[in-house]
Formats: sequence, C-alpha cells, structure tokens
Amino acid sequence: MVDTPTADSRGEPDISHVNPAETKTWFGHPASLFWLFGTEMWERFGYYGMRALLTLYLTKHFVLGDRASTGLYGGYTALVYLTPLVGGLIADQYLGAKRAVRFGAILMAIGYFTLAFGGQSARPYQVIDGTRYEVLIENFRDAPTSDAKEARYLIDGAQKLKMQGNEDGSLALLAANGSVAKTVPAGHFVEGADRSPILVTILLIALSLISVGNGFFKPNISTMVGELYAHGDRRRDAGFTIFYMGINTGSILGQFLCAFFADSFGWPLGLGLAGVAMLISFFMISYHGGRLDGIGNTPMRSGPDRSMLIYLGALVAVPVMYFLFVNLMSAETPVEGSGFIGYLVSLSLMGKLLFGTFLISVPGILIWSFANGTRKEFQMMLAAMVLVVFNVFFWTLFEQAGSSLTLFADRNTDRSVFGLFSLSAPQTQNFNPIAIVLLAPVMSALWGVLSRRNLEPSIPIKFAIALMAVGAGFLFLVWGSTFAGTDFKVGLWWLAGLYVIHSIAELCISPVGLSMITKLSIARVVGLMMGVWFLSISVAQYFAGIVAQFASVDTVGGQVTNLKVSLDTYTGTFTTIAWIAITAGLLLLLLSWPLKKWMHGIN
Repeated sequence: MVDTPTADSRGEPDISHVNPAETKTWFGHPASLFWLFGTEMWERFGYYGMRALLTLYLTKHFVLGDRASTGLYGGYTALVYLTPLVGGLIADQYLGAKRAVRFGAILMAIGYFTLAFGGQSARPYQVIDGTRYEVLIENFRDAPTSDAKEARYLIDGAQKLKMQGNEDGSLALLAANGSVAKTVPAGHFVEGADRSPILVTILLIALSLISVGNGFFKPNISTMVGELYAHGDRRRDAGFTIFYMGINTGSILGQFLCAFFADSFGWPLGLGLAGVAMLISFFMISYHGGRLDGIGNTPMRSGPDRSMLIYLGALVAVPVMYFLFVNLMSAETPVEGSGFIGYLVSLSLMGKLLFGTFLISVPGILIWSFANGTRKEFQMMLAAMVLVVFNVFFWTLFEQAGSSLTLFADRNTDRSVFGLFSLSAPQTQNFNPIAIVLLAPVMSALWGVLSRRNLEPSIPIKFAIALMAVGAGFLFLVWGSTFAGTDFKVGLWWLAGLYVIHSIAELCISPVGLSMITKLSIARVVGLMMGVWFLSISVAQYFAGIVAQFASVDTVGGQVTNLKVSLDTYTGTFTTIAWIAITAGLLLLLLSWPLKKWMHGIN
C-alpha cells in the first residue's frame, strides 16, 4: 500500500483538510479496494469450497442417491442466482450496500456452520422384491474420498453377500467363495437409507440460510466497488479486474482447502472451514477502520428506519426456501411417454415458478417493446431475448461441474498427478478457475488484436462459439474414456482438458452478457432486463440439476457397484449433452446474421 505524502519537502504540516486515508492507494487504486477484494475473496472461498463438497456430501453422507442429490444441488444453485434480484433492490431502496453485505455475510456464516452439523451418516439398506435387507459397509470412510478397500455386503440371515452390479442392470450377490449366490433382475431392487429426519431438516435449513444470505451479499459487494470511482475514472475497469481476481483466488483456495480438510478431518471441518472464511469476510466488511466510510451507505429516505423489518422478513424467507427444498426432494419422476406437458407437471414447485416466470416474462417484455418502443428498439430487444434464451442452454450444460462431473471425478477418474499425489474429486473443480486466471489475459489480448483488424466476432458469434466449445469439452472427455483401462477410470488430464475448453467457452460468453443487456435494452426497462438475465441463469442452474439426473447411477451407500456401468452412463449422457450444445451453437451461428442486423451496430 502506497501513501501519498501529506506534507511538503520542508516538513510543514498539511493544512489542505483532505483526509489522508482518502489519498492512500493500493496498486494505484483506492485503498478501500483492498478491503472489498478481501471481503469478496473470503466469501467466494466459502461458497466454492462448500459447493465443491455438496453433491458428494449428499450422496455419501446422507445417501440420498444420485437423482435426489443432483436435483437438490441444482435447486440450491438456482436460488443462489435468483435471490440477488431481491437483495439488490432492498439494498438500493432501504439498507444500503454495506449493511446488506454485512447481514448477508452473517447469515451465510450461520448457514455454513449449520451445514457442517451433519451428525451420524445415513445407514443404507436394500429392498429386493419388497423385502428389506441391511447393508454392511466394511472399511467405510465418511469423507469425500472413499477407502479403496471399501466393500458392501447384503446381510441375508447368517449370510454376508457381496453386492456387485452387472452391465444389464441386474444385481449379483456373491458368496464368500466368489460364486454368484443369487442374481436380482433390474427393477426388482432399490436402495434406501435410514437417516435422521432432524439432520435432513438441519441440512435444508442450512441451504435456505445460505440462499437468503447470498441474496443480500452477492449483488451489493460489486456495487460498492463501483462507488470507489468517479464517473469517467479510467481506473474503473482495471479496478473491477483486480476485484474479480479475488473471486478466482477465493474459488481456488476454497475448493482446495475445504476438500483437503473434509478428507483429512471429516465433513464438519471441511464445511466448517467455509463458515470460518465467511466470518473473515464479515469482519472485513464490518471492522474496516473507516476505510469504507462513505461507500455503500444507507440511502437517504424520509420516514422510519425499516431495517429491522427487512431483517425479520429475511428470516421469514428461510422457511419459505425450506419448503421449496422439501417440495423439490419429493418431486415425482415423469411418467414415461407423458411428453412435454407431463414433464412440466412433474416439476417441483421451484421448477414451475422459475420456468413459468421465464416463459411469461420473455414474450411479455417483447410484446411491451413492440407496443411502446420504436422499430429499432424492438429489434434490439428481440436480439437480446434470443441471446437470453441461448444463455439458458449454455449454463444448463456448462454447470455440470458441481454435480455429474464431480461424481464422474469420484467414480471414474484416475486422479493421480504424475504418480506423485492424488487430487480428491472436489479439488478437480479447481481446473476451471485456474484456467480462467491463465486464459483471461490471453483471450482479452486476442479480442484486442482481432478488433484492430476489424475481425473480432460479434456478440452472437461469441455466444455460438461458447456453446460449441461446451460440446467440444464433453466430447474431449468422452474421447478420453476410450483409453480407460480395466479399472474403467479415465486419466485426470482428460477431465482437466474438459475444464480448460469449458473455461474458454465461459470467457466467450460471461464477460459480454451483462454488457450486452445494458446496451440492447430500452432504457425504461433495463433494470427489468437485468432481472431476466439473472433469471435465465437461475433457470439454467435448476435444469442443470435435472440434466445431471440423466447421468444417475444405481448405488449402494453412495457408491456404485459396477464402474463399467457408471462409465457407460456418464459417457452416454455427456455425448448427448455435447451434441445438443453443438447443435444449439450452430443454430445460433445461423441466426447471428439477422441478430447482428437487429443489434444496429451494438457490439
């Protein structure tokens, strides 16, 4: 940190009446940026650290099964992107950004510590033709990385039969000498688990607290960064670049350390570390020594202070979120052959609300634009809405990292790093933020070179490239699966390659999305359009969980019993995902010419 001198060369006192704290800089930027950088970094540490563990926590500790776990994960991440719409509005009108961030931080810290209180792991059992059998797990390790010697046995009276899945979906029960004592046909057995209803309630309350707290924190910390710079200050973009480095730094540290602590000391310490990081974030925004005075303050309004009413309203929102999670977990599987209508009917209440709101808002805003805007404004809004719809496709397919790809990393990936050490499954998610940090300057320079030569792709073409790159990433991993050995595990670097390709895709779409919305929207509804943009990401997160359910594998106590079956299931799902993404990208590529015309020179 560099201090600008406050006395002249003769040592005479400063009589300018300028607060010396306001003249301090950090890498040439306002010193306050350091505190906001740290606040965001530690919050992202907690968020990504917990996110990296969540799906494995649900499948291994709570034994919820792949379908319920990935669905719950998708619902949680959907709310994470939805609640900031309300939190941003409340901060703008009543609380101010700083109080909103502080309140959100403490709610999230409580949520993480509550989540860490997982208690006793669930006890699995198997139901075969209506008869329940207990399941014994030898060498059980209640952690993200299972013991290589783990084995699961079905207890049938005095017999202890080892369970092994077959390629045709049937279940083989093996006697002590290795012979098949019994084969259970597919569809005649189902996994279950005895889990404490109280612990499940605590789990869902924790997710609800984090979702609500995130709504207050996420949109308002960025608002405070913007307040550091006067209009026209050329340091603004560079300041946000430094700030966003805090996001990636926190992500890398959180996904590495929370996973390490969970593996080394158990789930409570891994998840509890996310809570500790959130407390550090809270203290940085709360006790800043005056460095954040004048930034993110409460807006001037007449009338009584409504802050306590808002805080109580946020606490009331927690049981509402809890109800949505309970409804999500109890959602029925659509009846085969019921079609699209049957699929919509089978959605959880959260899914119906998200999807329904999106289906109404997109055509509704376009109808309003046609009736109230000029022909040029309508065309620009139409172009924006088309890109918003394709944005749903992108994030639905991209956001498999915390669900199906994490399970793939756990079950069908050789995670050895040159034979020196091994990564845990949650730690493999770090390939994405590391690639973003390394590739962002390269991509920025590339766009700059192409722009100077009038060759930079338009926004629709960048979106199309992003979609096709997502598909290419999945195809790269599927290709790598053809080299899997007899253990049916794919080399770690194939998974790393997928994340690198996906990071390139992310850099093609993520930085330009919000800018595109502000440029193409009619000024009177730009705030509403920003809401629709975040709604599209929320919808995508929810459906990402549903897509991950198609990669569900039958498990016993959270572990698959046939690695070939799981490898075939994942590669089949990833292949389908890849071709959907590539097809969507090609379609958008064809639409890029009329879209560019409708954008009327905006790029």
